Amino acid sequence: MPAPQRERHPRPVGPVPALGQAEATLVEHYPRLVRLAYLILPPRLGRHRRVLAAHGVVQNALPARPAPIKQGRVPAPRDDRDTPALDWIVRRVVSAALSYEGGAARWRRAVRPALPAVWGLRLTPRIGGADELALEQQLATVPAGVRAAFVLQHLEGYAPHTAVELLAAAGVPDPEAVLRAAEALGPQDGTRAGLLLGSVEFDPCTVQARPTDLLRRRHWRRWGAAGALLVAVVLTVGQSGKDPVSPDLTGRSGAGVAMVDPASLGRAPGAAWQSSSRIDFTVWPARGSLVEDRALLGRALRAWARPGADVRVSAAPRTGTGPTSAPPQLLYAGQVDDIDVVLFHDAERIVRYAETAGHPAELTFSRADNADVTTAAALVLVRTEHRTRFLFAPWVAESTTRDLLAPDSPARPLHVGDDGVSDAVARPDLAGPCTNWPVLQLRSSERIAEKHAFLLTDLGDPSPVHLTYTPPPGSGAPARQPREATSSAALVSWSHAACTLRSAAGGGVRAVNNWVFAEQQLPENAGQAEWLCSRADTWNGPGRAVVRFQPPTTAAREPGTLIADARDTSYCSRFNQHLLADARWSAPSGTPYLLAAGSRAVTRITVTGQVRADGTGTTLAVKAPPGRSADISGVLSTGRTLGAVH
Repeated sequence: MPAPQRERHPRPVGPVPALGQAEATLVEHYPRLVRLAYLILPPRLGRHRRVLAAHGVVQNALPARPAPIKQGRVPAPRDDRDTPALDWIVRRVVSAALSYEGGAARWRRAVRPALPAVWGLRLTPRIGGADELALEQQLATVPAGVRAAFVLQHLEGYAPHTAVELLAAAGVPDPEAVLRAAEALGPQDGTRAGLLLGSVEFDPCTVQARPTDLLRRRHWRRWGAAGALLVAVVLTVGQSGKDPVSPDLTGRSGAGVAMVDPASLGRAPGAAWQSSSRIDFTVWPARGSLVEDRALLGRALRAWARPGADVRVSAAPRTGTGPTSAPPQLLYAGQVDDIDVVLFHDAERIVRYAETAGHPAELTFSRADNADVTTAAALVLVRTEHRTRFLFAPWVAESTTRDLLAPDSPARPLHVGDDGVSDAVARPDLAGPCTNWPVLQLRSSERIAEKHAFLLTDLGDPSPVHLTYTPPPGSGAPARQPREATSSAALVSWSHAACTLRSAAGGGVRAVNNWVFAEQQLPENAGQAEWLCSRADTWNGPGRAVVRFQPPTTAAREPGTLIADARDTSYCSRFNQHLLADARWSAPSGTPYLLAAGSRAVTRITVTGQVRADGTGTTLAVKAPPGRSADISGVLSTGRTLGAVH
């Protein structure tokens, strides 16, 4: 049952303004309020849906009934505060926009009854520059609460304590932590961040209008007439059963009927990627020997619109399997190893349809929103128990393979056909002994500015996983950023961590970064150890961080000592770059030590409890007999206290 309108717009804490005053205030500040809602709404809705949802949120933000406004303390977005009515409406808009965060069913229930509704047009904000696109991609990777905190500070001008109060009133858990996460977003210059948020990229009141697919709408009308005739026949004959062939126009397949015609499929020009400012799946041309096979494409589209009992459907975690709202883009249709494979892209998902003689058809869904030159560089076409064949992006100019457990071995050439299909590549063994770890090493074309080599590995999802590396902190001021894992140091580091990737298999992982957050000279001249955090980011947002201590005696292929394994966390991401960890270690003499290390912003480490020590810098070592308890804390350069991860 759709949620009532009042549940999507929870009443904020504070005095309720008079209805007439609230309406006048809303109309006066309408563009500002709609922009605020648009920026907080989940990017997975797509630009068109976000525009409509933002207008719907604001237009439904009026109080349910008139009430006299009373005096009371309500946060104001700026020192030159407007009226208490505006403050109340801002809170209501923020709460309503935050409520769209959640599963696909939740936001569909929320969007369906909201106005305005648009038929026959797609509305999108105008495209901004590279800085706006980068900020949009950052905002898409964080929870709605973090987006709200960032926008409230940099667009609305809220002071930090006032933003925390508003977020708490909107039901955001731990708003102080959310505010800290928002500090790492966007440009560090607040003025610059405000200018970007105020650009046309994020203005849902200044939009471009384009038609939806005209052929698809024609088919809607034809199917509507056919459906009406079918209903009349059924009512006349008195049948109560369902025709297994005709579309179910009252159920899920109603949306599927709109997309079952192969003529409605989008196809990118072959050279679109060479002149596009976006290098992702949207510029993949349609390739394969069966791209004109209307029968195959029709079967694939019908299976997507209404999968029957003879279609096996699977999806990556938190990925919807419903029909698309617009004609999808065709990426590939061809026969690979006696399997007919079709790949679609609907702006948010990759959909793979496969037919094998004598077996049920397969339909696989995975997330693909905000892909880039690396994460949109390859897709799995056919996967067997031991080998995989990929379809590469048109900008992949060089393809090789290498063993991640043999960092000194050179990369080996990989043959790729004119249609972008690779020869079979060995798969990592996700269950047996970890004796090798095959990866792809690709290089992008010199025709795009992103020309560089990068690593991808197959973890069982339709998209291979991008592997990156962050080197130890340098002596300079700027923090090190993740980079491609193709250098000698990166390959050596990944040779220890490769086998730990098994735990991320099939989890909808987009990229894994191996970060050396500290180096430590061990006592008794025992050499230099490394402290690492391997972070796996998923397509749908949540991440997992594994912290390890790696002494210099760690054997090849061994990951070192596990310190912490945190799930659904921001640890070791760009939004939480501060880390403190500790480990027990025995020197070659047998003397036991407690070791601690922090990331680059840690200036002091303190040990309390049955073991006591205090020192400046990012590392500390103290003798610690077994069984004695110790509590570790650190101080950042900002003065904030940091606890150890566990």
